[in-house]
Amino acid sequence: EGYITVSTRIAYENPWTRLREDIIRRPDGKDGLYGVVERGQFVVILPLGQTEDGKPTITLVNQYRYPIGKRLWELPMGMWESRPDAEPDAGAAGELKEETGLIAGKMHHAGIVYQGAGYSTQMGHVYLATDLTQGPTEREQTEQDMTCHTLLLEDVERMIRENDITCMVSLAAFGMLRAQK
Repeated sequence: EGYITVSTRIAYENPWTRLREDIIRRPDGKDGLYGVVERGQFVVILPLGQTEDGKPTITLVNQYRYPIGKRLWELPMGMWESRPDAEPDAGAAGELKEETGLIAGKMHHAGIVYQGAGYSTQMGHVYLATDLTQGPTEREQTEQDMTCHTLLLEDVERMIRENDITCMVSLAAFGMLRAQK
């Protein structure tokens, strides 16, 4: 759309994240600087179940997020760093089982979201998991403080209204799936 990359350099890199610094020329001809965070694709899964009497439930995880120094309520999500070439469907099933122990009989790919498109290339795949069976979790070392909670849909909606759920990806996935119902 009229932007030209004049030069680019990698400012920082680790196995999960790369920070690129670009000198750009904008459509108006003026030069500028852009810092771009490059990360692999991720998956986010909304596990939709029901109580014995048929009330809808959603399973959330709660974990400490070091960059902000707080615990957050989130939908199960993640990247498969050990298998970066894995298909999103396999990643979604794997992350769901790893974090919650749930196995989905049905997994619906609802669409994609971009996390911070103003500074990052990271794209996520949104899934609805249904026909759930409970099994054991297989959390990574970095997820040992994570807890898993199956809540009534109405309680999750209250948590959203009261700003108890502040994870942007979880909120976007919930909104996308709610609009598709």
